[in-house]
Amino acid sequence: MNIEQAAKVCHETNRAYCETLGDVSQAPWDLAPEWQKQSARNGVQFHLAVLQEGGKPNPESSHKNWLADKAADGWKYGPVKDPARKEHPCFVAYQDLPIDQQIKDHLFVAIVETLYKASPRTASAS
Repeated sequence: MNIEQAAKVCHETNRAYCETLGDVSQAPWDLAPEWQKQSARNGVQFHLAVLQEGGKPNPESSHKNWLADKAADGWKYGPVKDPARKEHPCFVAYQDLPIDQQIKDHLFVAIVETLYKASPRTASAS
């Protein structure tokens, strides 16, 4: 599975979903800031590792991974998304997210799992 392509699909799906919510703040992948692209790549890599170990990713673990990634980069809770101040309103526990924000994690998990299942994998040599 190509990490970059999967990250782009996840990003663009999230961007399109956000637009349905009235949030037009996200740039297309090719114009997105590097920190945002890297966040998508990190999410794909996290889920890919779970899938390769025979596990099944879930939306809550997806959000926990996103929180850990953001925290490591200095982000914190803020009432509005502000990349300059590294603040984000979704910097809360999964169960405290509004359902429309939880859906983003459901979409991310479904996309990575679907792409993983559709991608050709070679058996490792013994």
